Amino acid sequence: MKNVIKHSKKILLAAAMLTVLVGNAKDKSSALKKGLIKTALTVDNVKEGNLLSIKDQNGITLYKELILESGTYKKGFDLTALPNGDYFFEVDKDVEIKTIPFTVESNKVVFKKDEEVTVFKPFVRENDGVVYISKLAPDYASLKISIYGNYNGAFELIHSDKFENLQTIQKAYKLEKGSYKIVLNSDNNEYTKFINN
Repeated sequence: MKNVIKHSKKILLAAAMLTVLVGNAKDKSSALKKGLIKTALTVDNVKEGNLLSIKDQNGITLYKELILESGTYKKGFDLTALPNGDYFFEVDKDVEIKTIPFTVESNKVVFKKDEEVTVFKPFVRENDGVVYISKLAPDYASLKISIYGNYNGAFELIHSDKFENLQTIQKAYKLEKGSYKIVLNSDNNEYTKFINN
């Protein structure tokens, strides 16, 4: 009989402790939920495969995500966890890169709508040995094109062009059969395309 009473006391003690732990766990999780501040980001006209990143003022990537569905992208981010400073969202689409700057200061997030920028990437396509390069530059951004030929496993510069003060840049290059690397520099970004014809 004494053993039954001892075991009953242990079971009651364990049940009481479990109740206290579960009660505290619920309180803590609800406190965490209350303290969590999410910032909603909405980007229209995205396509599956576009890339969303959060970068700091030095361009270091802090977060990146491949967009899985075409249409409108919506997601909440807890940006208050970031240290005080300047940051930006970067949405890398097929022919454009959109940057959405924001500042974190004392756990407050402020978006800088007037500083949002859309940069148009150069577009490269190849057809029957002709490489077509085009770029929309509404702010007259320059474009430098460098074409490298692959000779015995090493790329050597074979042609270079630079375009300035144009809003629309279009150029075509006839390439002999072979392997090429095309490097395009514009808007402080570098784009590389490999061509085998």
